[in-house]
Amino acid sequence: MNSVPDSGFPRYRPAGERALLVEFGEVIDKAIHNNVLMLDERLAAEPVEGFVEAVPAYASLLIVFDPLITDHGTIKRAVADRLAQAAFRVRRSVVREVLVCYDPDFAPDLQRVAEMTGLTEEQVIAAHLAGDYSVFMYGFAPGYAYLAGVPEAIQMPRKQAAVRDVPAGSVLIAGPQCLVTTLIMPTGWWIIGRSSTRILDSRAKDRPFLFDVGDGVRFRRVAREDFERAAS
Repeated sequence: MNSVPDSGFPRYRPAGERALLVEFGEVIDKAIHNNVLMLDERLAAEPVEGFVEAVPAYASLLIVFDPLITDHGTIKRAVADRLAQAAFRVRRSVVREVLVCYDPDFAPDLQRVAEMTGLTEEQVIAAHLAGDYSVFMYGFAPGYAYLAGVPEAIQMPRKQAAVRDVPAGSVLIAGPQCLVTTLIMPTGWWIIGRSSTRILDSRAKDRPFLFDVGDGVRFRRVAREDFERAAS
């Protein structure tokens, strides 16, 4: 496996009667997440008896198992054995393109982000487009893919209070994270644009989500008329 920046890892924590959480760190970091991905793929290639599924997050992997077949200790030993093996090549990530329009009515927080970072609105947009984004995890709501890679120049703390009824397709940032909403939801993140790219497609039974965990994401700016054409 790759080396892990934080000391004292991996750590193993029981998560109820049927899951084990394997933690590789405590920060959002690509090297840490690569360890998550490698263990996830190792388990898929060499499943443990009683293994049900693995759920990757920013710095950890939740391993769900059948308690009638195995237990926490057995899973921990099997994971430790796999981590001790030679580095496992993570699958080549796919780079997905996401369209985004930064028109003012789609980006109610763009001006505020510019003011707080000391940049112009165009500089904020340029920084956002230049980010090196990867899908680190899904969570919170269907199709909510949490991306890491927001440039430091535009990293913002979350708002003190959430805003209700944020439209689906809104492009949000908070700290090093970015997200494209798939539903009308409240958010305490900063809304800097809107995307016409369909991230969640409930009609596609075989592949309802655009991204796989580990995929790269590239944002491409589009004009309002192109946004409306793509969204129609």
